[in-house]
Amino acid sequence: MRSHDYYVYIVTNRSWTLYTRVTNNLERCVWEHKNKATKGFTSRYRIGKLIYMEQFRDVRDAIPREKQIKGWTRAKKWALINGANPTCRDLSEGWFQEGDASLRSA
Repeated sequence: MRSHDYYVYIVTNRSWTLYTRVTNNLERCVWEHKNKATKGFTSRYRIGKLIYMEQFRDVRDAIPREKQIKGWTRAKKWALINGANPTCRDLSEGWFQEGDASLRSA
């Protein structure tokens, strides 16, 4: 991962609730989701399993893609996810060590 790139990603939970977002720091965002570091939807619903991501060089490409995916039906989102990650494995597996606070936002 290059830090100057942008990512559109989808995270989920045990109930398969989908959450789509764009970021320029995917590792930090995933860490925050997994550790419930920010109050809101993802911490309330324990959403932290990264199941889809796309990488962009320019935020002007990433933001419209995020909006496009957010506007899709659930079935279309699942078709996208299953095409890239048919087993729905956590794509961030192995990124963090237990108790790792190094990515906590300031």
